[in-house]
Amino acid sequence: MSAFRHRAVEFLATGAYSGYSPIVSGTVGSIPPWLIAYFALRGDTLALAITAVITTIISVWAAGEAEIIFGHDSKKIVSDEWAGMFIALLFLPYSLVAYLISFFAFRFLDVVKIWPARALEKLPRGWGVTMDDVAAGVQANIATHLTLWALTQAGLGWLI
Repeated sequence: MSAFRHRAVEFLATGAYSGYSPIVSGTVGSIPPWLIAYFALRGDTLALAITAVITTIISVWAAGEAEIIFGHDSKKIVSDEWAGMFIALLFLPYSLVAYLISFFAFRFLDVVKIWPARALEKLPRGWGVTMDDVAAGVQANIATHLTLWALTQAGLGWLI
């Protein structure tokens, strides 16, 4: 692997180096995409959807390449968290409460790995690294929508 390719893979797979956090690298790696979605994309559904698709594609490639550098599904690889976090935020109302609920739901579901996430983790190379987080992102998105619906039904829709 050339020096340039090595640096590019490292930058992308570690989520702009956020994966180098010595503690809870998955959570730390989920913060930059959350910030990008909240402060830069600001509820633009089309931009968020495009970002989620592109990030997922990049993650599959970068995570697969990064396994050569860091080892199988290394904690330093957080491009998968970026993909999952962007997916978790899709189609939500643009509000701090909705985005925070989604963040915590994603982190929880990424850790516990409810089916099919655990099964997807067994896919080869970058596919396995990324697709379990994609599943956790979808699950977190659904959980967030249900939570927001429940808040609305309980008369707490003003929080959203």
